[in-house]
Amino acid sequence: MTAERVLAGLDPDQRRAVTAPAGPVCILAGAGTGKTRAITHRIAYRTLSGDISPRHVLAVTFTARAAAEMRARLTGLGAGRVQARTFHAAALRQVRYFAPRLLEGRNMPELVESKARLVTLAAGKAGLRADRTAARDLASEIEWAKSSLVEPGEYVVAATKALREPPYEAAKVAEVFAAYETLKRRQGVIDFEDMLRAAVWGIEEHPDVAEQVRSQYRHFVVDEYQDVNPLQQRLLDAWLGGRDDLTVVGDASQTIYSFTGATSSYLVDFPRQRREAVVVRLVRDYRSTPQVVGLANAVIKQARGTEAKLRLELIGQRPPGAEPDLKIFPDESAEAVAVARRCRELIGAGTPASEIAVLFRTNAQSETYEKALAEAEVPYVVRGAERFFERTEIRQGMIALRAAVRLTPGETPLVQAVVDALAATGWARDKPPAGGAQREQWEALAALVALAEEYERSPALLPVGEAGKVQRDVSLSAFNEELAHRADQQHAPTVAGVTLASLHSAKGLEWDAVFLVGLADGTLPTTYAKTPDQLEEERRLLYVGVTRARQWLWLSYGQLRAGGGRTRRPCRFLPQLGTGTGHRTFEKASSSASRKTGTRPSQIVSCRICGATLLAGADRKLGRCPTCPSDLDQDLHDRLFQWRAHAAAQQKVPAYVVFTDATLVAIAERRPTTPPELLAIAGIGGRKLGQYGAAVFALVGGATPADLAAENFEN
Repeated sequence: MTAERVLAGLDPDQRRAVTAPAGPVCILAGAGTGKTRAITHRIAYRTLSGDISPRHVLAVTFTARAAAEMRARLTGLGAGRVQARTFHAAALRQVRYFAPRLLEGRNMPELVESKARLVTLAAGKAGLRADRTAARDLASEIEWAKSSLVEPGEYVVAATKALREPPYEAAKVAEVFAAYETLKRRQGVIDFEDMLRAAVWGIEEHPDVAEQVRSQYRHFVVDEYQDVNPLQQRLLDAWLGGRDDLTVVGDASQTIYSFTGATSSYLVDFPRQRREAVVVRLVRDYRSTPQVVGLANAVIKQARGTEAKLRLELIGQRPPGAEPDLKIFPDESAEAVAVARRCRELIGAGTPASEIAVLFRTNAQSETYEKALAEAEVPYVVRGAERFFERTEIRQGMIALRAAVRLTPGETPLVQAVVDALAATGWARDKPPAGGAQREQWEALAALVALAEEYERSPALLPVGEAGKVQRDVSLSAFNEELAHRADQQHAPTVAGVTLASLHSAKGLEWDAVFLVGLADGTLPTTYAKTPDQLEEERRLLYVGVTRARQWLWLSYGQLRAGGGRTRRPCRFLPQLGTGTGHRTFEKASSSASRKTGTRPSQIVSCRICGATLLAGADRKLGRCPTCPSDLDQDLHDRLFQWRAHAAAQQKVPAYVVFTDATLVAIAERRPTTPPELLAIAGIGGRKLGQYGAAVFALVGGATPADLAAENFEN
């Protein structure tokens, strides 16, 4: 392989990234634009051209899988001697090598793979009884603090400033944090964050170590730079030692791990911090069809906040494909059944099951789809989590439900019996806990209650007495049998099948066909996202989901949850999807009744300011949310109001018959000057265009009601 051959097949932007001179290079790479190709070819080009030595390069990324892929590609390009590792693997290698020197002949302390045991002990010293789930949440808080360079005494202030939702009072978490650090020191062990800190300490405090490390590694490449946390950045700065031969690649629109301490600020600030940096934007999308790319652009176009500064508009490079399918179902169960049926059709038509994915916001949503796929005899695998009925809390919940059969009076309603039984596990229906793991556990048990609500509405029908007569069995015992049946169905041996995964677990992956399900406000965005930054991260989650699809994309939601309740609104981040001749709309897949009555699907209307989906009639008419800022032309509104009064008096009709107050506001905000622009305002059709259009256009143009009367405009 020669340096010139490495350039073969690269597009102009990729070639610019590969051939950029030594020094700081920032590659802003959208989804599917070939970022791994760009950075591996850059490394290979520089080594094969003699610009740098392979042994002086360190490429770092975040997962062992990504590092392995990078090494394989570099080997294929003739640069197999380059080191490609995760941050942790690179730090571990250095700390082990320098430990005898740094620790005066002693070996490196034992590395603890899991914090759970020590955190549980530390919680006890702080007066807390933490079960395994609570210990996971406490460990996550400690990891966030240490990755953010926050010490135990600084935790309360830092957590408050970062709007954290710790599993316990912040002061208590700080106590656990301090006790955890003390226990580690006494037992002579370190955790993964300590290992990164040790690597930093070794370089910053020991000139001989710094000289040797910096002599070895002179050229750095960082993948997924939007996911770097402050501790990793500190290590990177220590490696660099003020030098600037650094290539970073990332996509601010795929920043979805801020809850772990990751921040896109280093990517966003890279060009400002390094004025001489070469910035290359990769926007040609080779993964997805133009239809999928168009939807991804529409989703992220309305993004706000820091990450939006580096927003990229992708350009699809593949041949045209099918428009995304947008569907509404009466409830989650109907949605899951339709998804399973479509998966089976795709597989029957030749799409491998392994090239199909069903993606959702939370792991607790998986059970409905596991059941539907099992009943449709479609093989599936759950990625990044256990199958629903294999989860510890679900097994414990089912044990509690079986134990409650003997203690529950026969007249107790099923749902109440289930709620009471789960209370024995510590679950409380109206008290979702803080902390990621505890909240996820709570949501999983809440899914059992939703199943009971669904079962109570349509339980098994059992024959009794005379032929043809049936009775409804809604007992707790019958419900336990139903759960056992579902668990048995879903415990089939794991084989290659349709992937079920959360949106977080799906990052970095891609499939031919992707189902994005549960796209309703309250689920995506989650009800726990309250601040503008949290809501923007939810928008980016949807963007990540959309960009996983190569060829075929389905977006849907159920108007009701599995257990019933209030009708839900569609995800606010779904844009108005323009096509060449009109607008894509959600297809109402609700019921045979609506098909018989000819119910028309509702057009998606989005706020022209924030991009939220609008459902209320007045909001749709205005084209914006009631809370978004108005750009009302007050003078025009006053003239419209006077003209309407005159027109209504002439026609002897109420003023609202001419135009409603909301319509006048919409006209004064949007100032239409052509028939299509006026017709775009909800509630204005061809009749009103013909009757009042000329007058409206004249008023928008600056005419007064007196001018219209003098010119005898028809009313």
